[in-house]
Amino acid sequence: MALHPQVIDLIRRAEEAGVRPAYELSPRDARAQMEQMSKIRDQDRTEVGAVADHLIAGPAGDLPVRIYTPPGAPDGPQPALMFFHGGGHVVGSLDTHDLVARNLCVGGECVVISVDYRMGPEDPFPAAPEDCFAATCWVAANAESLGIDPSRIAVSGDSAGGNLAAVVALMARDAGGPALCFQLLVYPVADYGCDTPSYSTWAEGAGILTAKGMAWFRDHYLSRPEDRLDWRAAPLRAEDLSGLPPALVITAECDVLHDEGVLYAEALDRAGVQVEHRNYPGMMHGFFSFAPVIDDGAAAQEFAAGRLRAVFRPEG
Repeated sequence: MALHPQVIDLIRRAEEAGVRPAYELSPRDARAQMEQMSKIRDQDRTEVGAVADHLIAGPAGDLPVRIYTPPGAPDGPQPALMFFHGGGHVVGSLDTHDLVARNLCVGGECVVISVDYRMGPEDPFPAAPEDCFAATCWVAANAESLGIDPSRIAVSGDSAGGNLAAVVALMARDAGGPALCFQLLVYPVADYGCDTPSYSTWAEGAGILTAKGMAWFRDHYLSRPEDRLDWRAAPLRAEDLSGLPPALVITAECDVLHDEGVLYAEALDRAGVQVEHRNYPGMMHGFFSFAPVIDDGAAAQEFAAGRLRAVFRPEG
């Protein structure tokens, strides 16, 4: 299928605005560009019950997290969603994904904890998964004071964040906890081979993420070529995917990461993990964050929120 007309229009507007591929920029400039893009895109903020920034103890010092509380939450401990932002493990922040976190908080009727993990090249792999796992452990350990039900903690993320959510689920399984109830993986980076057919089909012309861009992100995130084989960087390389929490894997058809998302969903299924794969035809990488500009971005967020509600409140 060809790119959706709304995606084509968005790409045209980005080109007219002078948005440049990350691989043409330094990490610092790529971060600044993403911050500016998100400010323009997300001018209307979904209202939540409360938002609070905290510093928690991380593996390398203070680790910033942002906690969103849903409006009108019922009495008693609430379900919690760990959220890890996208950006190739190099760009992105709490602010660039603030609207997505807000929408999942309200739509999923859950507390959302967004994690400002360390990124490359300043803090290369495995800093990011270590931070995200530490934050997840902190939430579980402090569930009572946070008003969170420790039996209803899920992990989520988009792109690099989807990668981190999948990796944290594996780390938690191997460590014997925290017990996670769900994983929401939005067009995750599942491998760093960068050689699936979708890398050729959508190498260029399908939005800001290109094959060259993924190589740029990979080379700024990983320290050594052999890191590509480490499941903490590439969960598709894990020898055993059994015993993981149920998963929803969302993919975009016109995305270099499409095929590895499909492969990861299939691998989870073969391992006996309950998994649902939902693909969005004509969509580019990043569409999930472009709600409501892209209709399917809003639809995907609503679909994901519905699955979260069903997991968190099955009686409802």
